[in-house]
Amino acid sequence: FAAGNSEAKSTRQGLNIAIISTPSGVDDESFNEDNYNGILAFIKNNPGAQVTPIREPSGDVAMALKTTADVVADYDVLVCTGFQFAGIGQLAIENPETKFILVDTYPTDPQGNTLELPNVYAMQFAEQESGFFAGVGAAVETKTNKVAVLNGVAYPSNVNYQYGFEAGVKYANAKFNKNVQVVELPSQAGTDVTGTNVGGNYVGSFADEAGGKVVSEQLLQKGVDLLFVAAGATGNGAFTAAKESNGKLKVIGCDVDQWNDGEYGNNNVVLTSVLKKMSLNVERVLNTIQDGTFKGGNMLLKADSDSTGYVKEANRNQLASATIEKIEAAYNEVKSGKIIPPSNFGGFTPDEFTVN
Repeated sequence: FAAGNSEAKSTRQGLNIAIISTPSGVDDESFNEDNYNGILAFIKNNPGAQVTPIREPSGDVAMALKTTADVVADYDVLVCTGFQFAGIGQLAIENPETKFILVDTYPTDPQGNTLELPNVYAMQFAEQESGFFAGVGAAVETKTNKVAVLNGVAYPSNVNYQYGFEAGVKYANAKFNKNVQVVELPSQAGTDVTGTNVGGNYVGSFADEAGGKVVSEQLLQKGVDLLFVAAGATGNGAFTAAKESNGKLKVIGCDVDQWNDGEYGNNNVVLTSVLKKMSLNVERVLNTIQDGTFKGGNMLLKADSDSTGYVKEANRNQLASATIEKIEAAYNEVKSGKIIPPSNFGGFTPDEFTVN
């Protein structure tokens, strides 16, 4: 079968692309959908291309690898979304004709060592930067002086968001004479991929809306009025909790502009959303495959390439103009490298982050 598929690949007019996603699928209105939108934008400009969404329902690392291996011979390009797909390194070596776009992780060999491969463009984002902008905004806007972050699973990208958020609150406390507390529920503390307790509020899944709602309601009961939601489809439960809170809880969206998700009646629960611009970068890489300039590599995408940020466009946020000025000043300091927020493996924690 593989030979036949390879033959079909070579005679097709446009790129044949598959996106293999985590359990929440490509219509999660969040992480996976943004990657999918990058492919759709490419296809719009290259109508001969096509895409097949493949959902890996378990979220299990071994199953993510098996799902990818099962279809590797059928497509020109595999877009693999999430940390679960790190282990595709050996598969990519064995299938040099297939291009891989790996989002949120770098490829590894079976022993877990990071590889850099000519047919894999792997992108990670400095989520700690976007988390930092969320923390600054939350700390400036909170009325109760209690804010929190709701996470899915303590993969590095999620811990980065959490650590950046905590540092952003610390920055705002120091710079703007605030006294804002980041609330954590000890029962929901996360354990990262090295087994380290990172605190935070982890539901344990990116596809548990009910759990997301329960933990959000617990945080609301603790006095939290602003919740940064970095939890994939689990975060939909947080949005529901905010809508049912009679205005007591607002949320900060994550990965993509979540303004539309926040609408209820004539109101909206979204303060702003912080961004990692995956669709933009997925489309950029597909363009290089199409025009023959593709180069594999492991990239860390940051504010200096406009790959992290936050929503400040009119009618898509509820930030006060003075708050936007404060976040913008912090953004410029991050972009220039003057501020380096902490990250999961950045060598220092939010507790060790200092504000000059």
